[in-house]
Amino acid sequence: MPQAIRIHEHGGPEKMRLEAVDPGPTGARQVRIRQTAIGVNFIDTYDRSGLYPVPMPSGLGREAAGVVTEAGRGVTAFKPGDRVAYASSTPGAYAEERVMDAARVVPLPDSISDQQGAALMLKGLTAWFLIRRCHRVRRKEPVLLHAAAGGVGLIVLQWAAALGARVIGVVGSDEKAELARAHGAAEVIVSTREDLVVRVREITGKRGVPVVYDGVGKDTFFASLDCLATRGLMVSYGNASGAVPPIVPLELAKRGSLYLTRPVLFQYVAKASEFARGARELFEIVGSGKVKVHIGQTYPLSDAAKAHHDLETRRTTGSTLLIP
Repeated sequence: MPQAIRIHEHGGPEKMRLEAVDPGPTGARQVRIRQTAIGVNFIDTYDRSGLYPVPMPSGLGREAAGVVTEAGRGVTAFKPGDRVAYASSTPGAYAEERVMDAARVVPLPDSISDQQGAALMLKGLTAWFLIRRCHRVRRKEPVLLHAAAGGVGLIVLQWAAALGARVIGVVGSDEKAELARAHGAAEVIVSTREDLVVRVREITGKRGVPVVYDGVGKDTFFASLDCLATRGLMVSYGNASGAVPPIVPLELAKRGSLYLTRPVLFQYVAKASEFARGARELFEIVGSGKVKVHIGQTYPLSDAAKAHHDLETRRTTGSTLLIP
């Protein structure tokens, strides 16, 4: 029987177990996938810890790539042997096999490897909706990007730079600063030794930036607001340092009539057509060479707990993968 990572209660990485798990029968509009690479994301740690409560017992993981081994009788888009990838709103990707609705699966072009596909779907589609749908990044526009050397960050950074934006990347170390510069950051702020707000105001001639992309959460939220120009947009899309505390709307007013959004990827790709469009644009920009997939580290599926520990202690760069 295929193996998968499961949790039976919320908690730390030690709660994760490798178990034999039957993925169930393949439905009429589903495909069975033998997974070859699995993406690890911060949302997986939220599911595990209980920040995002999930029913128990539960799988973990939201993205993977692999090969179709069976297609339901109502599926015409895929056949056994096809290389595919997916991003799912339901945890369960940390597994050797998975059954998925065919409408939430996309074919991998020859130019994209299985490992790239697994590293791209959740993080790449997140980058897509952040800079193409949530706020459409424009040429010469200054953009403040937290965790610029992370999995989502490096994709956003390269894509925004390819669109002509002036990306100000925020990182936690000199090593990560070099990585951000190498991927297109116009300016880099090392948050552990530089004052974020002061540096952003210096870089922008005191004006601030029209948009901040902040996946860090609690530790950076108010400083991010203080980096915005009048009527700027705060895009708070993650909680790597913990959930943002309640905010009084007056805080937005006194900083310059700011806008605040807390977007969720799966509400931007709720329709199959939106999902397909995002994947198509993502694969096109990667295929063009303007966005390169940086896979910083890989772990065996059995070492998923170590992958979570390293991700949460900020020891990783770029994308993290599990290999079944």
